[in-house]
Amino acid sequence: MTKKPPKSAGRIAVRPTLKPRELMTDTPDIAGSWTAQIITLFPQAFPGVLGESLTGKALQDGLWQLQTYDLRDYGIGKHRNVDDTPAGGGAGMVLRADVLEKAISDARRGTKGTAPLIYLSPRGRRFDQAMARDWARMDGVTMLCGRFEGVDERILHHFGIQEVSLGDFVMTGGEIAAQAMIDATVRLLPGVLGNAESAVDESFSAGLLEHPQFTKPAEWQGLPIPEVLLSGNHAKIAEWRRKMAEKITQDRRPDMWEKRQKK
Repeated sequence: MTKKPPKSAGRIAVRPTLKPRELMTDTPDIAGSWTAQIITLFPQAFPGVLGESLTGKALQDGLWQLQTYDLRDYGIGKHRNVDDTPAGGGAGMVLRADVLEKAISDARRGTKGTAPLIYLSPRGRRFDQAMARDWARMDGVTMLCGRFEGVDERILHHFGIQEVSLGDFVMTGGEIAAQAMIDATVRLLPGVLGNAESAVDESFSAGLLEHPQFTKPAEWQGLPIPEVLLSGNHAKIAEWRRKMAEKITQDRRPDMWEKRQKK
């Protein structure tokens, strides 16, 4: 079977004028770069929003790499079939284990260091900031994006795949969830954010939601910026921000507040 090589992106041969999709070029691996591998039926969906703003610049600069593996390339027969009807009957289609095995094995041969194998699934552990931090400390991640009614259960057990959910809702596929999780992880990589303190002060980083933010003009629609923020007293500003973060967390996320209090 003739199949296309995985697409990768990095600092080699990347020009500042490139559009997001054009960041996906056939380039050699960049040693040391955090790598996201995506196994999907829709490789053209990447990099998507990941090719914009800070994550796009970091991709262009080679701070991380993105590789896609097109499931259709591993399909069966003339029509490259990747799915079949559910055993025992029922609606929808299920991605075949033999097709997924080829794609996953191909992707994993290209991994270096520590990179978890993830299946985007609504029944998985819910993704959070702590998980993003863990992934950012690793060498990358391999993500399997499901479609239809999901994947053959045997493939999950065979490879020991971890199921991860973006939230308590169902989507048509894992591609959007994959982009969200990669975005949350990549921004934690060294050098991606212009100000390293930004990642420290954000929501969830300290177990609290973020304090309110203000900027110019000093007064808008009769609403002034809180006086303490214009005082120049950094100790008082820090105290105000902490108290506001605590109050917002108590009001909006009592579950987070309770968890923080237990710690």
